[in-house]
Amino acid sequence: MTTLKPGSTDRPADRPDPETVTLSGYEVSSQYGPETIETAAPSDPSTPHERIGEAGRYPFTRGVHPTMYRSRLWTMRQFAGFGSADDTNRRFKYLLENASGTKANTGLSTAFDLPTLMGRDSDDPLSAGEVGRCGVA
Repeated sequence: MTTLKPGSTDRPADRPDPETVTLSGYEVSSQYGPETIETAAPSDPSTPHERIGEAGRYPFTRGVHPTMYRSRLWTMRQFAGFGSADDTNRRFKYLLENASGTKANTGLSTAFDLPTLMGRDSDDPLSAGEVGRCGVA
């Protein structure tokens, strides 16, 4: 895993969107940053820029993309999982194969059964009757 440092240019910058007008007729900028807010309170030694940074740059407090989701949609995930790991694997493969050419299923999230969520093994006596019932075991 790569950790980006302040001021890093490793991440390609998305093209900023042009100025926009809302449905209510208000003009909005494509990006807002520290320069658009008041200076930090005297008791706070950090500047607004140090606290929130720039969108798409370290420390990513304003998001991972410079224009957030104006230039690309967020990941749409299919939440699935049932029965055994093999059943869920087959289901995920089916979902991915049949999502090609569409904007759907750009990611997958696994639904786990209740014993797994509670940290119990499938063979734990307290898991009886719940294994694979509402998610993958």
